[in-house]
Amino acid sequence: MADQNRWLTPGVKGIGGASLLADLGHEIPTSLLPAFLTSTLGAPAAALGLIEGVADGVAGAARFGGGVLADDPERRRSVAVGGYTATAVLSSLIGLATTVWQVAVLRVGAWLARGIRVPARNALLADVTGPGTYGRAYGFERMMDNLGAVGGPLLALALVAAIGVRGAIVVSGVFGLMAAGSIVYAIRHIERPAPTERQPIRVRIRPLLRGDLGRVWAPIGAFEAGNLATTLLILRATELLTPGRGLDSATQVALVLYAVHNLAATLGAVPAGKAADRWSFRIVLTGGFAVGLVAYLLFAVVGPNVAVLVGAFVAAGVTIGVVETAEHGAVAEAAPEDIRGSAFGFLAAIQSFGNLAASGVAGLLWTLVSPLAAFVFAAAGMMIALLTGLGSRSRSASPESSRHQPGDLS
Repeated sequence: MADQNRWLTPGVKGIGGASLLADLGHEIPTSLLPAFLTSTLGAPAAALGLIEGVADGVAGAARFGGGVLADDPERRRSVAVGGYTATAVLSSLIGLATTVWQVAVLRVGAWLARGIRVPARNALLADVTGPGTYGRAYGFERMMDNLGAVGGPLLALALVAAIGVRGAIVVSGVFGLMAAGSIVYAIRHIERPAPTERQPIRVRIRPLLRGDLGRVWAPIGAFEAGNLATTLLILRATELLTPGRGLDSATQVALVLYAVHNLAATLGAVPAGKAADRWSFRIVLTGGFAVGLVAYLLFAVVGPNVAVLVGAFVAAGVTIGVVETAEHGAVAEAAPEDIRGSAFGFLAAIQSFGNLAASGVAGLLWTLVSPLAAFVFAAAGMMIALLTGLGSRSRSASPESSRHQPGDLS
């Protein structure tokens, strides 16, 4: 077991630094892509939606495939380094594109590489830490990732003012390459596994659904099926505030609220990890589901009241910081070493496709019924996750489950 007083090791710092730098790097082209496509290349808004939809779908599938690759402790190192490097290069090349199809190919390629690297990074973080410190380690990584989401758009604004949209996108690759360097630094501080025969690449589903690991997925799946994209939260604030403030002012306030959301996620991650290490990931997950329920109920009933909207965005951000930390830690604790990569790939796929389905259904309800219906749907997902988590807690108190390890969801 890792020394619980020395969890912030060079390896953990390196992986956290990679998450921060990579998020800074990818938030720049992401925030500038709408203007680049529509203003610079003259593409319709539909092109942006199509490119982003395909890229997100590819990334979701790639995350599961990347998990399979990352099952081998040696292979996961090269997958992580290659994924960070490829994402940086492909994203920065978007700034040199002269046609929409070039942007599409580069964006999809970058998201493919990004998806493949995620399970490898998470498995490496489990390699460099251990039971009793998983919560703090994953909380630190999530904090750094969310911090990049806060700083990335601000950095994009500064770069655009200095070197223009194309130049800013090209320069974003520097941060991505620095992230690759940070992951190399982390790997050098991870004990290399003893020489063994390299594991064959094979998809294994049944082991993921058995034992302690199998019991992790039900509450996580319920949560992700109701976890809406933050763009819908921004839209909700914008629509509520526009009648009294005008579109420009409402948009500015909504973007500030988005920054508050990301800051709340950043600040909530490490305390959630510490709580999980002290008590259990199950308890922290259940608490996160409860906060998510409150957040979506606030979004359902709120009017054009900025103070209440701040509370809703803070609650939604805290939910992300808490739940993502606990999800990663729970999987790290429950997954056997030989399928650790696949376990993180499966988690990432659930997150990706669950969010896609949740946002898609909520978008339809928003359009066909009302925004209230969309957020009631999301709140229902949080309620199901909460009840599933509480049910798991009840079962864990029974004599039959007395052998379960701390942090198990069952």
